Amino acid sequence: MKLDARRRFRRVRLALAMLAVLGGAAIFACGGEPDAAPGSVHILTTKGVVNPIMDRYLDRGIDAAEKGEAAAVVIRLNTPGGLSSSMDRIIERILAAEVPVVVYVTPPGGQAASAGTFIAYASHVAAMAPSTSIGAATPIDASGSDIKGDLRNKVINNAVSKIRGLAELRGRNADWAEDAVRKGRSSNQKEALKLGVVDIVAKDLDALLGSVDGREVELEGERKLVLRTANSPVVYNNRNFIENFLDRIADPNIAFLLLSLGSFALFIEIVNPGQIFPGVFGVIALLLGFFALSVLPFNWAGVALILTAFALFALEVFVTSHGVLGIGGAVALVFGGLILTSDNPPEFQVSRWLVFSMAAALASFVIFVVVNIVRIRHAPARMGRETMVGRTVVARSGLNPDGFVFLDGEYWSAESEDGPVQPGEDVVISEIQGLKLKVKKQSVEGE
Repeated sequence: MKLDARRRFRRVRLALAMLAVLGGAAIFACGGEPDAAPGSVHILTTKGVVNPIMDRYLDRGIDAAEKGEAAAVVIRLNTPGGLSSSMDRIIERILAAEVPVVVYVTPPGGQAASAGTFIAYASHVAAMAPSTSIGAATPIDASGSDIKGDLRNKVINNAVSKIRGLAELRGRNADWAEDAVRKGRSSNQKEALKLGVVDIVAKDLDALLGSVDGREVELEGERKLVLRTANSPVVYNNRNFIENFLDRIADPNIAFLLLSLGSFALFIEIVNPGQIFPGVFGVIALLLGFFALSVLPFNWAGVALILTAFALFALEVFVTSHGVLGIGGAVALVFGGLILTSDNPPEFQVSRWLVFSMAAALASFVIFVVVNIVRIRHAPARMGRETMVGRTVVARSGLNPDGFVFLDGEYWSAESEDGPVQPGEDVVISEIQGLKLKVKKQSVEGE
């Protein structure tokens, strides 16, 4: 059915309105800071790997506590470790905090492993719940294996220096901390308390606030402060909508899928112009993909290769390369996916199986489309060109004067002989020049 310019404009406007509504809803869902009286205890809850989302959340939470003149911030921590860059920023924020920060390893069965050990050591008060553990802080390389050679010495010594400095600052066991880095040592809550790794073991939050009450801590600038938490109001400052959403999509596999599917949707829009949904979906998917990458360490060369892959796929449809461009696109997609997050720890890398599967599936689809286009495009020559002249076809793109028309399930290059033609408008074939069609508007043909 012919789609005139006015209807196309209305559909584009509707799509933009939907995007605006979704964006406004997301901003509204972020919410503001908690309504807390001065002297309250702010509770922040973290679970999962240490990553930029955790870093942003804790930074926002500590900011809110400082603005609200909180008595203390309690970070409920349960992590297997994560990115050292995010860990460093969290440590810097805790050390610069203007309110006391208590790190509480909880719930029972939880842990503060690897990067979590450093975060606990940076806190003004470190506490653990029953049946929790801390330690195993030996650095590993991006593949998950032990670091070898001189690089290992540099990385290990740097980590040891960092955690010993934190131990000396907070008066905790520096030798145990060094063993946690060099030998991967780990302790449960009882051993950690006995060895001076943590300050308190508390069965729950109420017991923790009662135990830390009256303790003196030193904030930045050698400012002493006595904690008053036993009877303080408790305020839970949880992650907002955007932080939860980012935590869901800030996965390298999801980011790769969004970039791939977004580019593929735009590819469909290119070979089949005039369809609103693929274009809108492609733009949204690409934006979400870059949004996910904004909180993950990534390589721009990987992004460039992924986008190049789909550019080659699109060119394969319009250029007779006998599959060379399609194969090049598949190779570019594979290399792009592999190097996109290659410098990250294993849990922050794109799955190789996903990369190869996606490349194989999309390359197969593109080759299928190209083979059918070539087959159909050659069919009229065997049937006689005279069968095509005079036929009515639909313009799939604007002809001004060149563009594309749709004939027998395929796209043909076309040139208008009597002025611009709008997408969706019917035109009549007047002449064939090689693989290019000369067309006229129906009204002109009928005169």
